[in-house]
Amino acid sequence: MKSKDSRLDAIKMIISSKEVGSQEELLQNLIKEGFSLTQATLSRDLKQLKVAKAASMNGNYVYVLPNNTMYKRMTEQHTASEMLMYNGVVSIDFSYNIAVVKTRPGYASSLAYDIDMHNFYEILGTIAGDDTIMLVIREGCTHTEVKRALAHVIPNVNK
Repeated sequence: MKSKDSRLDAIKMIISSKEVGSQEELLQNLIKEGFSLTQATLSRDLKQLKVAKAASMNGNYVYVLPNNTMYKRMTEQHTASEMLMYNGVVSIDFSYNIAVVKTRPGYASSLAYDIDMHNFYEILGTIAGDDTIMLVIREGCTHTEVKRALAHVIPNVNK
């Protein structure tokens, strides 16, 4: 049996990658991913994740994650299991000695933890939200050096 945390991650990934308009549709997606749960459990999970419904670009009401009413949906369709194999990084941008890493919803905190645990010389510290990490870069370190360090945690950071 898969854990509750992996089920919650899968729910976030499915909602982030597809336009899901009903609990039944979401339940079927989770079953395809190998989860076994009831509609009541799914309802509790959605409440815990603070999932809401909002109008999509085409006018249909779909599930959205908190603070992500108009988030970008991925154009390539992947299963939740495939997406969970990656670290969830969407982009990285720099401004002087600060880097901002955008992630898929729910990924920033764990990625910031991984960065902090590596004790990279180039990075003084991180601050993470749900889908954004701010990195404070040591003075004198270049963006290339920071990317080289982050490559240990974010495989495709140099692309």
